[in-house]
Amino acid sequence: MTKAGVRRKGAALGLALLAACSAGGCGEPGARPSPEHPTVTGNSPSAATTSPARLCTRIIAYWSRRALTGDTYGDYQSMGLSDGQYEILRTVVDAARAERERAGDEAAGRLIDRRARTACEERYRNGEPTGGPWG
Repeated sequence: MTKAGVRRKGAALGLALLAACSAGGCGEPGARPSPEHPTVTGNSPSAATTSPARLCTRIIAYWSRRALTGDTYGDYQSMGLSDGQYEILRTVVDAARAERERAGDEAAGRLIDRRARTACEERYRNGEPTGGPWG
């Protein structure tokens, strides 16, 4: 399999896992479903779908916070990110580091949320990545 094929599988797997956690509520072992995250059975229709931009925002914000604290591992593929999403992550983390130095952790967290949302909305403004399906 080519590098591009591996990247595609990694990015698709990461987004699928994020979507599954969003839909099914990836809580602690033994956690019960809540009204916000009901359990979906095999025959149940999906209550709602999450847009690609919103999934991107969630995963970028999550990994940006982890990167800001030095709590990451592997490469962008192991994070479930596409190459384009990883570029967003790097930009967001760089800006968050500067903001943390200037104004503290809370300001950095707000910046992460804002920049991730803005960049992901731009990237997925037409429902799919603006740089191609895996870019």
